[in-house]
Amino acid sequence: MKLTSKTSLIIAMIASSLAFTACSKTENETASVDDSAVTGESETAAPAADDKLETKFVTIATGGASGPYNIIGTSLSEIYAKTFGVNSKTQTTGASVENVNLLTQGKVDMVLALSDVVTDAVEGKNNFDQPIANIQQIAVLYPNVVQVVTTKKSGIKNIEDLRGKRIAVGDQGSGTEVNARTLLEGFGITYDDVEVDYLGFAEAADGMKAGKIEAAFFSSGLPNSSLMELEQGLDLQLITINQDKLNEIIATKPYFKTFEIPAGTYGNDTAIPTAAIMNALLVRSDLSEADGYKLTKALFENLDGLRTAHQAATDISLETANTGMVAPIHPGAKKYYDEQAAK
Repeated sequence: MKLTSKTSLIIAMIASSLAFTACSKTENETASVDDSAVTGESETAAPAADDKLETKFVTIATGGASGPYNIIGTSLSEIYAKTFGVNSKTQTTGASVENVNLLTQGKVDMVLALSDVVTDAVEGKNNFDQPIANIQQIAVLYPNVVQVVTTKKSGIKNIEDLRGKRIAVGDQGSGTEVNARTLLEGFGITYDDVEVDYLGFAEAADGMKAGKIEAAFFSSGLPNSSLMELEQGLDLQLITINQDKLNEIIATKPYFKTFEIPAGTYGNDTAIPTAAIMNALLVRSDLSEADGYKLTKALFENLDGLRTAHQAATDISLETANTGMVAPIHPGAKKYYDEQAAK
C-alpha cells in the first residue's frame, strides 16, 4: 500500500513520541535510584567513619563544679569533641544518684558514679525503688577515697568518735552521702546518733571554717581541692577508719576496699587508713556497639590528657578498667577490651 505524505508524517510523529516516552521512563528510574542513594533511603545505611560517631551529642553528667568528677569529665568531653566533632559537654550535678537517674531518663549520655550507688541502682535498693536495666558500664575508673576530716582541737580520732557530733555527709543522695551512711551504719552509728548536714564539698569546707560543723565526709579522688584550700587556714585532722572493722563491712559490701591516704597529702605526717570505692563510667544501653567501642578507645588513647587535668586520673588503667564492674558491660567496651587482651 502506497503511503501518502500526510500518513507518513503521522507515523513518524507517533514513533518519535514513543521513543521520547521510553527515554523519559528510563531517565526517571535512574534518577529515582540516584535520589535513593543521595538521601540514604537504601536498605543498608553506610557505617559511620572511624573518626565519627552515630550520635551527635555526648553530654556527661559529673558532680560539683570544684570536684574531680567535673574536672575529669570536662577533659573527657573536650577529647570527644575534638576526636569525633560531636557536641560534647558536661553537666554539673549532685553526683552519683542524680547522675544515674539522669542517664536512666535519657537526659544525658554518659555519667560518672560511685560503684556502691550503681550497685544499688542495678539491684533496686536504697535510693532506687526498682532495678534499673537500661544502663551499662564502659569502664572502672579510679578510687574515690573516703576522706573524713575534723580539726585537731575537736578530739575526734576515729569513726566511733563521731557519735553525737554535727557532721556534713555530702549532698543528699550523692555518692559521698551514700557511702557515709553505709560506713556509719557499719560502725553501729545511724543518722539518729549524729546531727546531719547535707553539704557539698565547698559548703562543708565553709562550715568547717565557720565552726558550724565538727566533721565532714569528702569522697573523691586524691587530692580534693576543697580540702587543699581548707588545709591552708585550718588545723586539719584526718580521721582513721579501722581496717579490721572495714574488712567486716567489705564482706557484705564488696564495692569497698581498704586504702591509705598517703603521708603529706594534706600535711599529714603519716599515711591514714581509710576506705575507697571505685568510680564507674556508664552509658545508656541503647548506645550503639560501634559508638561504645569508639568512646572507650578514645578514653584510653587520651589518658595523658585526663591525668594532666586531675591527679586522680593517674589511677585509671586499661589493665584494671574491666575488673570489678558493677553494671553489665557495654558490648562496644567489651569489644575494645577483648581486642587489647588479644594483642
